[in-house]
Formats: sequence, structure tokens, C-alpha cells
Amino acid sequence: MKYIIDHANSRGHATHGWLESYHTFSFAGYYNPHKIHFGALRVLNDDRVMPGKGFDMHKHQNMEILSIPLLGHLKHQDNMGNTEVISPGMIQVMSAGTGITHGEYNDSLTEFVEFLQIWIIPKSENTKPRYDDYNLKNLLARNQMLTIIAPDGSGITSINQYAWVTLGFKDMGEHYHYKLHGENMGVYMFVIHGRVEVDDNTLNARDGIAITDTQEFYVEVKENAYLLLIEVPMIELK
Repeated sequence: MKYIIDHANSRGHATHGWLESYHTFSFAGYYNPHKIHFGALRVLNDDRVMPGKGFDMHKHQNMEILSIPLLGHLKHQDNMGNTEVISPGMIQVMSAGTGITHGEYNDSLTEFVEFLQIWIIPKSENTKPRYDDYNLKNLLARNQMLTIIAPDGSGITSINQYAWVTLGFKDMGEHYHYKLHGENMGVYMFVIHGRVEVDDNTLNARDGIAITDTQEFYVEVKENAYLLLIEVPMIELK
């Protein structure tokens, strides 16, 4: 098994007044030639937006985009007529395809919103754009990891990529055995909250680990944890 650990304080950091953002991979003004992507995983941003502020309408093309709220209420609007507000326990999935224009805003005038934004490179380009959101509040049971994205029907939904995204809470003392889904696949695990160990390496809140060259690995939970795992093909960027 090969792995690279990305500690929280090693990420790119940008502050724009209304927005504070941490970038696991190169993004906008942050460039690290060694952290461009992890296979088909291109972006993992950890964003905090001030009350009443947000990202004005902007366009995406040929990218699979997943938003996971961690705090507050995130409002989405797009040129396909969707207007939705998502909160912790919900997810938002977009296939940008030929192009989708959207805005994301903090729906509260008094509270911050925090969310993870994930971009995954699609397996085929110029597909029809789509938007969906899902309420997972009755599905996220403690100590049961939930597959939210899978290409084989085993998840809540799928995206335009051979990818699995798993999310869940694990209590201290629990163990988690993850099996990869084929050759030339890798897993990026992000510790949203808590503390875990992988191969005797300790990962704390907002640490990540990129795992390749294995068919399985084990996670030992040292402190109640909220975990995100993203399994993607280990493609090279064009």
C-alpha cells in the first residue's frame, strides 16, 4: 500500500473577506505542482462563507460537482430553474456537462455556512447537465458508512465517472475495513471531524490521506469521527 498524508495545515489557504477557503489541491490562486489532483479527483475545497454572502452566478463545464454542507444553510440557484437550500445531512450533486451556470449563497443573515466542495473529472464530456439534491438525515446511522455515489446502483445516486463516495460517522474504538472496487483505483479519505489511524498514522480533523496500490485498508477510530472517502480511477490529466 502506498499513501500520502495531507495534514490540515499543509493545504492552500485563501481569505477573501466574505470567504475563507482551504484547498487540498491546486485551485484559483493556490498552486502546488505536487498537488494538482488525485486521479479523477480534482478539487476538495473546505469553504466557510459569511452570513448573507456567496458565490455569484458562474459557469462550470465537464465536471462532476458534489457539495456537502457541514454547518448552516447553503442556497443554490442555476440556469435550469433550480432553487434549493441544503443543510447538514443533505448533499448536492451536479453534472456540469455541456455547461451549467449557478450561484451558491449563505441563506442566513446571521450564521456562517461551511461546506465541502468536491470536483471529479468525468469519464465522458459534453453530456446533458443535471442537478439533484438528497436528504440523507434518516440514512446516516452511527457506525454505518453510507455509499452516496456509486456506478453500480449500490449508492444513493451516481455520477458521470466510475467513482464511489462514502460518508459516515464512526465511534471511538470502531474499526472500518474498506475494499477498493478494482485495479488502478485509489481512495482519498478526508477526516471531517475526529481522529483516526491508518497503518499506524494518526489523522486529525481536516487531515486527508491518498491511498493507492492496495485492494483494501483498515481505519481505526481513536476519537468519534465523521469520515468522507472518495474512490476514483487513477487517471492522468490531459
